[in-house]
Amino acid sequence: MRIALIYTRLRTEERMLLDAFETLGSSVTVEPVDVRAEAFDLSEGSPTAEKWSGYDLVLDRCVSLRASTTISRVLERFGVRTINRADTIEIASDKLRTSLALEANGIPTPRTLVAVEEPGALDAVEQVGYPAVLKPTVGSWGRLLARVNDRDAAEAVIEHRATLGSSAQQVHYVQEHVDKPGADYRVFVVGGEPVAAIARRSEHWVTNTARGARAEGVEVTGELRDLSARAAEAVRGDVVAVDLFESPERDPRGRRMLVNEVNHSMEFRNSVDTTGVNIPLLVAKHAVAVAEAERATA
Repeated sequence: MRIALIYTRLRTEERMLLDAFETLGSSVTVEPVDVRAEAFDLSEGSPTAEKWSGYDLVLDRCVSLRASTTISRVLERFGVRTINRADTIEIASDKLRTSLALEANGIPTPRTLVAVEEPGALDAVEQVGYPAVLKPTVGSWGRLLARVNDRDAAEAVIEHRATLGSSAQQVHYVQEHVDKPGADYRVFVVGGEPVAAIARRSEHWVTNTARGARAEGVEVTGELRDLSARAAEAVRGDVVAVDLFESPERDPRGRRMLVNEVNHSMEFRNSVDTTGVNIPLLVAKHAVAVAEAERATA
């Protein structure tokens, strides 16, 4: 069995995955491929098709979203199964598409409004009420989030994004601010199974570990388990991390947990020791199982 692990930067996570695959035995050959040096010919019967069709599966670990979406689409063109699928990457990397997928599947999320011009964006903020949270639809690590507490702040942030931002920044994605009790949760889902979770605690309203939040392992039970599994299914995710937080006010369906985001290229190097779960080994085993299923149906 041949698996390619594609990357744009070989981080700790990718090295952990390569080590995990190695423990599975000699029947599995995993080749790390730096796609920055690759060219992809789209023609039928091209060297690209011949090369990549020789893999039973490709595990995408590109830091670059542009690389992930582009290459996964090309590989699917040649019938190569990828983890995650191109559709999953494109949905999970776009907060608007994620919100639409979650809402379509009845998964509770913060109230969200979108607008494409400044007047509509300001109206969206006024409808949500203050404080409100403005986010770019594409981004990670808690960057470029803004909590606005009054109309003056909202006008300033919206104008700056409209004037200085890229086209993605000019899609105004507005959410209610949920006064979560000092923490949010990240659940790691592999093959549809929630396998580990951390609570991220911070005095700051942004609780990303990249922004200094403290992480601790928590048990994956109840709503945390149910909603994270359903969120992964909503985006057809093989390997994803689901971010949730607890609302102090119970929603009309009697739930307290809200799903905030789904991450298609999860980082886990600090969560293995925190949770006591060998996340990369579970990812490797799932990849092999998917590759075996692909071979059986080829």
